[in-house]
Amino acid sequence: MYSISVPVFSAMLKSLSAILEAGEKNALERNIDPGVFLNARLAPDMFTLTRQVQIATDHAKNAPFRLAGHEAPKFEDNEASFADLLARIAKIQELLAGFKPEDIDGSQDRAIVVKLPRRELNFTGFDYLQRFAIPNFYFHVTTAYSILRHNGVPVGKVMYLGG
Repeated sequence: MYSISVPVFSAMLKSLSAILEAGEKNALERNIDPGVFLNARLAPDMFTLTRQVQIATDHAKNAPFRLAGHEAPKFEDNEASFADLLARIAKIQELLAGFKPEDIDGSQDRAIVVKLPRRELNFTGFDYLQRFAIPNFYFHVTTAYSILRHNGVPVGKVMYLGG
């Protein structure tokens, strides 16, 4: 359970940081207010880049805490700049570095309850990780990448994959 969660989240968060750094650099090079990218979205009914990053990092943060049977720290979701988003990712990376395999391994049968505004989801640890946390994490990382790419930031698959 550890090997398919913490190292995966850590690697992709490193890639997400590089993508965000490329976005900020590109905005400055093109004399675009960075807020344009931070508030960009792929469709009117989708979240902004900033919110995509917040949600992705929440999944990376919440998963190991839930699997370990602990309450995850809550963040204010008040990031307003690329620097703020990068600092948030760095905080998540620090939290992830505090987990050891023995904290999470064996949690595949742990009861995980996710409380959403309109309902409650119940999983085993394995189903939570495989069917909820990891897919949602990748969705929001990919959407953040896609927002920047759609806005002309020269990021590509190699950067997304951490190469």
